[in-house]
Amino acid sequence: MKIERNAPCPCGSGKKYKLCHAAFDDKIKKYEREGCVLPPRDIIKTPEQLEGIRESAKINIAVLDYVAENIREGMSTEEIDKLVYEKTIELGGIPAPLNYEGYPKSVCTSINDVVCHGIPSEDEILEEGDIVNVDISTIYNGYYSDSSRMFMIGEVHEEMKRLVDVTKECVEKALEQVRPWGFLGDIGQAINDHAKANGYTVVREIGGHGIGLEFHEEPWVSHVGTKGTGMLLVPGMVITIEPMVNMGDAEVCIDEEDDWTVFTADGYPSAQWEVMIAITEDGYELLAY
Repeated sequence: MKIERNAPCPCGSGKKYKLCHAAFDDKIKKYEREGCVLPPRDIIKTPEQLEGIRESAKINIAVLDYVAENIREGMSTEEIDKLVYEKTIELGGIPAPLNYEGYPKSVCTSINDVVCHGIPSEDEILEEGDIVNVDISTIYNGYYSDSSRMFMIGEVHEEMKRLVDVTKECVEKALEQVRPWGFLGDIGQAINDHAKANGYTVVREIGGHGIGLEFHEEPWVSHVGTKGTGMLLVPGMVITIEPMVNMGDAEVCIDEEDDWTVFTADGYPSAQWEVMIAITEDGYELLAY
């Protein structure tokens, strides 16, 4: 639909269209003519929506900080789940994973060869030498946030520590490639190149995602993309970058009993870090980590 240049901008800013999103839309049309894959308009967040997502992210960060202060050898992953639930509620949020498509807990806890979606349990005890990913997602006033961190329990084997460190470097390499009017493939190639250069593999079946108004939105964010390909990165998009890097082969399998827990097929360890970012006019804003 054609928008009159002096009409109020549809983004809700209160400004005239010509002073707000007219230049943005002209640029979008230019890339469309060039054959680029464009983001759906409904995933480009308004300033008001971005502020709501920021507030949700503050809780997400605070809960991960709380886990970092309390995680220790000898505790069960069920105890981590309890910490996450209670702290999230205390801060006014809701744990997004709880009852999401049947998921039974408030957090994902993935130890050693568990790639992601590990379900907390009273029987799963953290031991010295373990590496564990704690993946937290929050709903606050209807807005979603999501990030995860790796934790090393006690003295960890040097090879495990290196895997954790290189995976974090993969996220940093990806962030170096994030810019408005770049491409999702720029992110994936940066991650895959760095992982391969260090002798590791990247899980292909599971990736990052859009987020903010829903838990999982478009686009799907591959961590093995090709530079210059994929969806255009446009200011106002909010995505997660969350590579799962394996010490061995990239192949994974899903636990047949719970239909959630993802393992490495060869039993070698895996690591993951997740950040949530908004694409801005001059780069990106780190929202949750």
